Amino acid sequence: MRPLGIDGAWVLDPEVFGDDRGSFHEWYRAPEFRAATGYGLDLVQANCSVSRRGVLRGVHFADVPPGQAKYVTCVRGAVFDVVVDLRVGSPRFGRWEAVRLDDTARRAVFLAEGLGHAFLALTDDTTVVYLCSAGYAPEREHGVHPFDAGLGIVWPDGTRPLLSPKDAAAPSLAQAEASGLLPSYASCLARYEELRLSR
Repeated sequence: MRPLGIDGAWVLDPEVFGDDRGSFHEWYRAPEFRAATGYGLDLVQANCSVSRRGVLRGVHFADVPPGQAKYVTCVRGAVFDVVVDLRVGSPRFGRWEAVRLDDTARRAVFLAEGLGHAFLALTDDTTVVYLCSAGYAPEREHGVHPFDAGLGIVWPDGTRPLLSPKDAAAPSLAQAEASGLLPSYASCLARYEELRLSR
């Protein structure tokens, strides 16, 4: 696992073994994960999302504590996967970074609690699976509009993005910050330290 430019986010570039039968790779290894992050991943929920080309999901995040860390990979098709630093007070607040996840390179992305997540499906029947450190709790789930000029995410050309009504109505980064929706960097760092000490 190697760190991305946003503290709390990593990408795994696995070795994929292919032959005439297909391929095999390890997309999660606890010792390697712990060495990178300093703590283990408690699997509480596993999600599978199937999207047609052009579907854009996010930018989603959850209240911290407890937050919801995600370990994401694409098992069919391809996505433009985006991590956004939504932690108020972070040196990288408002910055984003993108990784292509697909069924060829088989990369996986981990994003710690407090970071925002979004992806754009680049193919039909794109299938994304992700492991979560906390279960879905609607009262703790929030979003920031993926086309907010304050974020400035540069989405790939060539698709007409399709958003859910909830994502289309999400506030801008500035609105979310002003309303107190965003997690603080200090609370996220405290959460990470709590996880390291408890393992």
